[in-house]
Amino acid sequence: MQPVRDHLEIILARLAARAGEERVFTKIYAEPARAAADASDARKRAGVTLGPLDGTIVSIKDLFDVAGEPTTAGSLMLRTATSVLRDAAIVNRLRRAGAVIIGKTNMTEFAFTAIGDNQHYGTPGNAADASRVPGGSSSGAGVSVGEGTSEISIGSDTGGSVRIPASLNGVVGFKPTARRVPLTGAFPLSATLDSIGPLARTVAQCAVADAVMAGEVPTALAPIPLAGFRVGIPRGVLFGDTEGEVAAAFERCLGKVELAGARVTDLSIDDLLADMRAATKRGSIAAMEGAEVHADWLATGASVPVDPHVSGPLSRAAMLSAPVYIRAMRRRAALAAAMDERLASVDVLALPTTPVTAPTIVSMAEDTELRDRTEGLLLRNTQVANQFDLCAISLPMPDMALPVGLMLVGRNGHDRRLMRIAAEVERLLGG
Repeated sequence: MQPVRDHLEIILARLAARAGEERVFTKIYAEPARAAADASDARKRAGVTLGPLDGTIVSIKDLFDVAGEPTTAGSLMLRTATSVLRDAAIVNRLRRAGAVIIGKTNMTEFAFTAIGDNQHYGTPGNAADASRVPGGSSSGAGVSVGEGTSEISIGSDTGGSVRIPASLNGVVGFKPTARRVPLTGAFPLSATLDSIGPLARTVAQCAVADAVMAGEVPTALAPIPLAGFRVGIPRGVLFGDTEGEVAAAFERCLGKVELAGARVTDLSIDDLLADMRAATKRGSIAAMEGAEVHADWLATGASVPVDPHVSGPLSRAAMLSAPVYIRAMRRRAALAAAMDERLASVDVLALPTTPVTAPTIVSMAEDTELRDRTEGLLLRNTQVANQFDLCAISLPMPDMALPVGLMLVGRNGHDRRLMRIAAEVERLLGG
């Protein structure tokens, strides 16, 4: 097997060659990564291992604390912030498991939007076609894994921010049940909805990273035959405006799952989605909680430019009263319980991760109306898992000209079971 240091040097050389136009990474930790790679190689020679993540090249989103530097979260505002004193909890756990942390990946400002553009640090070109958007907010994470500059990348997911870039860049992205992985040292958007999850080439890699970050001992995913499994398809609102090629690929995937003996049935959740839309009509939970995080500069005005797609919704949410937020949270709790009850009749939900493939960067910059509509479509299916407190994973659908994902959604706390099902579906699809 290739030494970790050799693999790392190949990647560092790629990054050095494009240093003048680097948009995927905001920071490269070349020397610390070399030291970690050498340590991993030395352990291997001695017949010692820290586990299945030992020597894996990992990148982290630019909202995780790394001791000795400010955490910029994709914004100019935080470039001169005080350096943090300690690593984020997940960074500490990854290091202890032997991960080689190569750098911080680019993101949308304050993790707020789904297109993946950043007017301050540049927009990373999609791994499949650099003229197209990467998806956000974990934009650099999706591109990094897709292009091979990291084996695993860690993102955050508040409404789809891991799964959208996974879908558009043709990789696997996992959103765990909220609070499974500690948020300590991660720059917040919404304490209620934020989840920390991995992007990688395979379900098995995601499972290892998730276990490490959750403080569990990583173990291999036990095979789980799909014969007799109940797969619910939430046809209705979540299938509207789906591109023809995406719909056809989804039906092909379903066909393979049925051939494996799974029972595929339609399961309507449109009533619960409508109730959640009504409950958050005046302001989304992410915007209302984000407005509290950013209350100081929203009140006084920003000292540096802020993306208007970020500042606009946050400013509007800051005007809402506490009862509006409290009522939305109370309704959400009731609706999450109702969704859990609804999902008890199936083992997993299946639907396209995103109903569309990645649009061009130019089209999103030139047409505000198209951008807003596209962002709504990109978030529509993924945000369901955050709103209703579920776990979800996106797998690449095969035979696509441009990548797009198949999303499997599991009940709250059923993360490991969802991973096992996803690994079997991945095998069926030829992943």
